[in-house]
Amino acid sequence: MDLKSLYTDMLLQESNNKANMRELSSPTFSELGHNPSCGDEITLQIEMDGKTIKDASFTGEGCAISRASTSMMIDLIKGKDIYEAKALTEKFIGMIKKEVEVDDDLIEALGDAVVLENVSNMPARVKCAVLAWHTLSNIIDKNFEK
Repeated sequence: MDLKSLYTDMLLQESNNKANMRELSSPTFSELGHNPSCGDEITLQIEMDGKTIKDASFTGEGCAISRASTSMMIDLIKGKDIYEAKALTEKFIGMIKKEVEVDDDLIEALGDAVVLENVSNMPARVKCAVLAWHTLSNIIDKNFEK
């Protein structure tokens, strides 16, 4: 299987991942994320246990890239403390902006989300890929000490 096929398969699989596209029964935080350039809009919900992300989900509408990126992010942050999650957002956004080189450490940290690296070559889609990550970063910045 070539990289383009892998990217396409993962994108389709994650963009339709219903396990992450749902309402939480008792979210600790809920934040609207909106991309006015294409209309993607998600509500990210986080359930905390102290400073650990116990569960996360999203609702809303978005393109396949936006939904896949959100789902991958949710899978990645569950069970992490808020500071680990913030570090992951910085790594992912840095990768998409081509500010961080993709190496073994980044691949290990971001897992499947690293397949979205090529979105950085499609400027119109960058905001789609980073929408959820910015939304999570906003939750952290608003509610936790730096």
